[in-house]
Amino acid sequence: MNESSVAYFLYEWAGIPGTLLAGYLSDKLFKGRRGPAGFVFMLGVLVAVLVYWLNPPGNTVVDMIALIAIGFLIYGPVMLIGLQALDYVPKKAAGTAAGLTGLFGYLGGSVAANALMGYLVDFAGWDAGFMLLTISCALATILFAVTWNVRGQEVVKH
Repeated sequence: MNESSVAYFLYEWAGIPGTLLAGYLSDKLFKGRRGPAGFVFMLGVLVAVLVYWLNPPGNTVVDMIALIAIGFLIYGPVMLIGLQALDYVPKKAAGTAAGLTGLFGYLGGSVAANALMGYLVDFAGWDAGFMLLTISCALATILFAVTWNVRGQEVVKH
């Protein structure tokens, strides 16, 4: 197995404990508030992306550690976004909320982002691609910070 296969494997598998830790922290440490856990994890993603981008060629151990850190940290916020949507709506709308976050996550995250990233890297190079990733991480961090003190059904007043 070559190094890139190992890196991809570890990136994906690191997401499992990362997701579990994000959920645990948002439930226990932050008492049901998803914003603080998402903020902390996205700040970590931002740092790991910068390390990966700015790491000089030839430092494969640093690359691997950065990729594992990104995998560990990124799936938690993805899960927390869906969980926030479920927290913020009445139970009878939970299926719709989950479906809409999944739909827009897929369309915006998978389809549009991949096309945009591919075009940007082809047109302007990998530095531009990493700038886009850095800006995206920063925006996600800020958006989680906006919900810092929000807990579940506090958003919806009945």
